[in-house]
Amino acid sequence: MSEIETQVRAAIRDAVNRKSRKPFYWGGLKGYEQLEAIATALAQVPGDEPETGYLRQLKIQVERVVEAYRVSARDLREAHSWLRKIADCLRYPPSDAPPEPSLTSEQVKQEMEVLLESFKPDLKRRPAQAALHGAWHRIWEEYGPDLLHCYDIPGLPPDNLMLEALFGRLRRHQRRISGRKSTRELRDFGQYQVLFLAENEAELLNQIRQVSLKEYRENRQRLEAAEAPRRLLYRLHRNPLRAMRDLINQHAWRRTALTSATGPLQLGDV
Repeated sequence: MSEIETQVRAAIRDAVNRKSRKPFYWGGLKGYEQLEAIATALAQVPGDEPETGYLRQLKIQVERVVEAYRVSARDLREAHSWLRKIADCLRYPPSDAPPEPSLTSEQVKQEMEVLLESFKPDLKRRPAQAALHGAWHRIWEEYGPDLLHCYDIPGLPPDNLMLEALFGRLRRHQRRISGRKSTRELRDFGQYQVLFLAENEAELLNQIRQVSLKEYRENRQRLEAAEAPRRLLYRLHRNPLRAMRDLINQHAWRRTALTSATGPLQLGDV
């Protein structure tokens, strides 16, 4: 059960330290929603079993944090919804569907000005919306006309994210196959660097066979164990409530198995 409790702690730690990297991925908001899911899952923990004492303590702490930041999270969620409205007005991110034939930069400009005028948050009591309000006005006034050329020039992308993503994938792959942090020397070799160790496929196969199957399986198991925390975070980020309920159910199953094997524990035994 200590292993499951460690995973619950890791889930809480991940929620309060969630980072923001993507344009529409706000780490603070996602982390709060994950904490809400954790609190919901921990609420299912029975309160009359001595083995659940630690989970009940975590439940109290998580619920305290969720309640303390409820108003701020509501403000942040509303600001995020307005950011989505801005993106929808700009038709961003672009979809695979054919663009609207009659869409022009002038039309987008008019729609944006109407949307900008309708956004009137409480600037004193809603700091997240106030920050979005100020940044939105400033950027639109200073750079608005430069953002609209893609609507008048066919084939011009609205950003360079696809190009940056391509280079990012190439760099990550090169680091994996080389073990080096720098990718400067590997830039010209690309994804086929591993083939330079052999002149043909037969020679490459012989090099792979130098590792015994037993050693390969042992290292594969070590790799699986090392990747277990990452897989937990992956499930948490996709569906935090389901992931936490799975952990709580595993904890309940192990409690049942322990009770069946040793008999019920009394409060004086712990």
